[in-house]
Formats: sequence, C-alpha cells, structure tokens
Amino acid sequence: LPLLLEATLLRLGSGSHHPFYNGFYYNHIMNDKGDGQEKVDYINGARLIVETPKDPVYSSNGANVTLPCHYRYEPDMEAKHKIRIKWSKLRDDYTKEQDVLVAIGKTSVAFGDFQGRAHLRQAGRREASLVVSDVRLQDDGKYRCEVIDGLEDESDVVDLRLQGIVFPYQPPRGQYRLNFHEAERVCQEQGAILATFNQLFQAWSEGLDWCNAGWLADGTVQYPIHVPRKPCGGVHLAPGIRSYGPRHRHLHRFDAFCFTSALRGEVFYLDHPAGMTLEEAKQSCQDMGAEIARVGQLYSAWKFLGLDRCNAGWLADGSVRYPIAKPRANCGPAEPGVRSFGFPSKGRFGVFCYKER
Repeated sequence: LPLLLEATLLRLGSGSHHPFYNGFYYNHIMNDKGDGQEKVDYINGARLIVETPKDPVYSSNGANVTLPCHYRYEPDMEAKHKIRIKWSKLRDDYTKEQDVLVAIGKTSVAFGDFQGRAHLRQAGRREASLVVSDVRLQDDGKYRCEVIDGLEDESDVVDLRLQGIVFPYQPPRGQYRLNFHEAERVCQEQGAILATFNQLFQAWSEGLDWCNAGWLADGTVQYPIHVPRKPCGGVHLAPGIRSYGPRHRHLHRFDAFCFTSALRGEVFYLDHPAGMTLEEAKQSCQDMGAEIARVGQLYSAWKFLGLDRCNAGWLADGSVRYPIAKPRANCGPAEPGVRSFGFPSKGRFGVFCYKER
C-alpha cells in the first residue's frame, strides 16, 4: 500500500494534465473557498499580500476606468520568480465568469470582449492595476486581481459599478410574454442589458416600486416593492425585493428589468403641428442626422441629463412616452418619471431622437 500511495503521489505531481493554456502557462490556483474570504500564504517566512480598494469603483458607459491593484511582501523582499498577473471577471457568488487578462512581465493577453480594451497599468513598483477602455454595460461586476509568484498565489477583488438606471420593460404584446432569452434580446434592442440583482436592489433603494415580475441577468424573476399592497405579495409583507427564484429560461414568461448607463450622445424632441405617424417620426429623425430614440436612451437622458418634456413622442419600439423631471399639472403623477401611453396602433405624436456626439 505505501508503494501504491507513493506511485499515486508521483503521478499527480508529475503533471499528468496540462494547466490552462492561452499563449503561455500559468498556475490556476485559487486561494479562496468561493465565499470571497481570502487566505494568506506564508512561504519561507515571507507573506505575499494583494490589495484592491474596498469601496466600489464607479464608471459609466463609454468611459475609461482603472481598477487599482497592488502587491507587496512582508517582510519586504524581491520576487523569487517572474511575476504572473491574472484578472478575471466573477459572478456574484465569486466563481469565475470569464478570463479578462493574463500577463507575465511586459507580455499580456486579453480575452473575449476585453481584447483591445484591457491592459495593465504598471506605472509604480508592484502595481498590477487593470485599465479598461470604452466601458460597456456588461463590464459591471466583480473582478479578481491574482498575483502569482511561483507557487505563491494571492488575490483580492474589486467591484466595478456602472452608474445607470433600471427600467421595467414589456413588449407590445403585453404583460408576461417574454422568456429569458427574449427578455435579453428586448433589453439589447432598447440600448440596455438585463439588470443584475445588485442593480435592481440599488434601483429599489432609490425608490423603484413595480408590481410586475421581471427577469434578471441570473435567470431569476423578481420585482421591487416600496408600498406593500394586496396584488404585490400582500399588505403584511415588508417592503423589499420579492423573488420567484430561478425560473425555466425557455418555458416561463415574465417581463424584463433592463439596465442602461449614461449616454454618449443626446436625446432631443421633434414635433410637427399635425403630429407624425411612427414612420414619419423615424424619417424626421433621419433628416436631422439622428435616429429615433430607444427606450433605454430616453430613460438615461431623463435620469442623467434631466430631460423634461411634457409632450408625448414616439420611440423605436413603437411606444409613446415622455420624461418628466419636474412634476407639474397636466403632466401625469406627482412623482418624476418616464410616462407611457403604451403602443398605440394609430395616432400622431412628436418623436424623441438620439444623436451621437
């Protein structure tokens, strides 16, 4: 038995399987248990420490952002091997979602959607900060900075949050008509993505109250309630996020909660004395060198640019809406918001256009 055990250990130690390869080898050793709690390694009396900000780093769509990361040794010493740095994007449960970048010395490789947008900033000694240019809505989330010195492997996590807005969406066909994949698509068509739970929670903390259940990015179905009432889970439940939990992504149908961020352009309103049909509205925007605005663009202009217009206008999905930043008589409810006339099959209205800067 000892000989068999020794042979097994030798076979395991000999590397009978290759490590992950993407241009060069690196150790895929994680020090955490999946709960975000890091452990510290002491090897030969030295302690490798990786540090990132404890507070979230905020950015917006189209901006450039730096995710700070530094490492050091206690007591101070020089690295025993060529340092390898790995950045990964994580799910909310701290499991890996995708590789972002791997670097050895001055050589680095970015992966997937981060190709051409991600690189290391190593301006200072023992710096491993990640720079992401042209930030996209999908970039929101947690990132792990991992530093590898031979067999020593330490990491820490930084949270990138996009300043944005969550809005509920249902298609022209009516309430609860979208499976998960259709919900993903309609959000993208409106210049947005499916919201995460953290984004929905932030929207709820800012006052979002919506009694229709909608898909989130993790495949769960939830809705935010500030004023408990009978149709929304009952009057005796406390305010909060109501959850239906995970649902079948093909069979079950709900609305969607979409997330969008700040605009790279502007939304403006066009009118005509006699109003316009939807097709005339689209053409009017094109005549101005613009395009008819999407729902997400209207919400973003209302949230971040204070767009306030008490005139209804067409949007790209065939809905008619108008944004109110300063509530007043004859402009709907007493709270700010984006008002909706639904999806009229006929009628003549103004139009909201969007133009890139």
